[in-house]
Amino acid sequence: MLVIGIAGGTGSGKTTVVNKILRQLNAEGVNVISQDNYYFDNQHLSFQEREKLNYDHPKSVDFDLMLKHVKALKNGESIEQPLYSFVTHSRTGDFVSVEPKNVLIIEGILVLTNKELLKEFDLKVFVHADSDERLIRRIRRDMLERGRDLNEILHRYQTTLKPMHQEFIEPSKNEADLIVPNMKENNVAIDFLTTVINNSLKKIL
Repeated sequence: MLVIGIAGGTGSGKTTVVNKILRQLNAEGVNVISQDNYYFDNQHLSFQEREKLNYDHPKSVDFDLMLKHVKALKNGESIEQPLYSFVTHSRTGDFVSVEPKNVLIIEGILVLTNKELLKEFDLKVFVHADSDERLIRRIRRDMLERGRDLNEILHRYQTTLKPMHQEFIEPSKNEADLIVPNMKENNVAIDFLTTVINNSLKKIL
């Protein structure tokens, strides 16, 4: 199994890059696991308390469970992946069964910050976009998909997202084998990345 970690700041376009890779690979042989589903549940807290939590700090992610699931899939075992809601800031209580496949992509803002998880990756990718572009994308997404208002988004960006990006996410770029600029259409980088994946897959299989 080829295991790929794809990180980058909020709004950098990680999901877009993953989707482009899937279109060029045999998607039937690829699993994608999102860090977003591995935030701690925190249902013991009120909604107001959950709303104030720092979701851009590595301690907000249940890396132990993610690592356990990655190792299980690599051992040919299926997993029950939790589902997380950004509307309620908690897990939904539902699970998705994931069967092992030839390629496992793990994407999320913090996936290159965990030393134990880094050991499981065969290929590490960082998706880069400048801060202005990332903020614009974050505003659009949070307003359209998560029902947040502009003042809330900007307050969270200034107090949490930006400092956490500078402390944890941007430095994790140093762990990457490949950095993909994603300020515009970048088919050359995607073609190169899928070629690397295909070549690596041939060696492993």
